[in-house]
Amino acid sequence: MLDICLLGTGGMMPLPYRWLTSMIVRYNGMSLLVDCGEGTQIALKEKGWSPKPIDVICFTHYHADHISGLPGMLLTMGNAERTEPLTLIGPRGLGRVVNALRVIAPELPFEIVYQEIEGPEACFTLGGMKIEAFRVNHNVLCYGYSISIERTGKFQLQRAEALGIEKRYWNRLQKGETIETPEGVFTPDMVLGAPRKGLKVTYVTDTRPTEGIVTHAKDSDLFICEGMYGEPEKKEKAREYKHMTFYEAANLAKKAQVKELWLTHFSPSLVRAEEFMPEVRKIFPAAFAGKDGKTAELIYMEE
Repeated sequence: MLDICLLGTGGMMPLPYRWLTSMIVRYNGMSLLVDCGEGTQIALKEKGWSPKPIDVICFTHYHADHISGLPGMLLTMGNAERTEPLTLIGPRGLGRVVNALRVIAPELPFEIVYQEIEGPEACFTLGGMKIEAFRVNHNVLCYGYSISIERTGKFQLQRAEALGIEKRYWNRLQKGETIETPEGVFTPDMVLGAPRKGLKVTYVTDTRPTEGIVTHAKDSDLFICEGMYGEPEKKEKAREYKHMTFYEAANLAKKAQVKELWLTHFSPSLVRAEEFMPEVRKIFPAAFAGKDGKTAELIYMEE
């Protein structure tokens, strides 16, 4: 099960009714934050979730509306007596940017582990979550992220019994462990069926549409994508500033065959995003205008 929450849905500047773009994912006692713009702490507080268990923060890029909330977040984590290391993932220059911001948050009781993304794609595995970063098309180096939970096949009791594998080894094999015994070597594939569909959420902001987004968002349970502009006449402005319209995001969702689309990263001039959704749903019916605090619980499909 994955808990997803859009903490903020605004782009460029926070508004009284809309914090800057940020998303949090919770899985198996672990939390991952994507972007940390100004107001992220307040959004977390409004949701009733604590920053202390955040284990990973991923950054799409280093424009202020995506990272300016980090110094305060780090101080809050420190004040909450956190001692566990915090992993930060982001484009090249991550350490330099964060260290500059830490001039106002110099002393922390925990270690920061930097994972800079090299090249157009990168993959990280942390706490059972697979984090895939992929380059998108903005006016600075920028990445999208797919976060997925892979799921092994069902345990095949009859196969285990037919092979004479003792019951005490079953749980370890089910968890993917290879076991050496006097009777021989037992591997998970000997007792597990075909892999089952896991869970996947893809998060993209600040970009023009690209085929890479379609590839990485393919079959996502939830696709969270920027929709800077809802007004059709602002398509040229979106192209000029390397952003997307609602309709371009909907076409990406359709091509990627995702289950559900949430729009986010709205322009400060966009007041009522919901007004444009009927036209968006003509392209992709399972599309929704994101809002601060919007939450989903992704659960495994049962065969």
